[in-house]
Amino acid sequence: MDTQVPQFDGVHHLKLPVSDLDRSLEWYQSRLGYAVAMEFRESGKVMGLALNHPDGGPRLALRLDPGKAASSSGFDYFSIGVPTKAAMEALSTRLTQLGDAHAGVQVASLGWILPGLLDPDGHEIRFYTTESHKKAPEGQVFVVENARRTAPSGNQEPLPRQ
Repeated sequence: MDTQVPQFDGVHHLKLPVSDLDRSLEWYQSRLGYAVAMEFRESGKVMGLALNHPDGGPRLALRLDPGKAASSSGFDYFSIGVPTKAAMEALSTRLTQLGDAHAGVQVASLGWILPGLLDPDGHEIRFYTTESHKKAPEGQVFVVENARRTAPSGNQEPLPRQ
């Protein structure tokens, strides 16, 4: 085993391909509160945007690439952390009031999840609480069967670490 573990400092940013920068920007601003931090221009045309969140959300980059946006539609690239179940429920209510369909707040493996929200290009944006309702015992791996189901089936068992 390598004893020299590289140093990391979290995720720098997440990048999504989009088919229309203006439409995607409006959606991420109005639904999730993002603001433009940088523009990336090529031959005078805006081809990408870097977005920051005012309250701890991950930095996002939107890159104009309609072909990749279409081919990646429906995939959930990441989950955005939400601190508590109450904050998740407030987000769910907000999205519903804005007319966005989603699957509602559900019990997940360790916390609560809000799946099923689609951005304008059909990328699934998921939210997962950083507050947990269950933890694996120290030194054990938490096994999740049928991970594509969001509600636990009661058959997750911590296994000893080898």
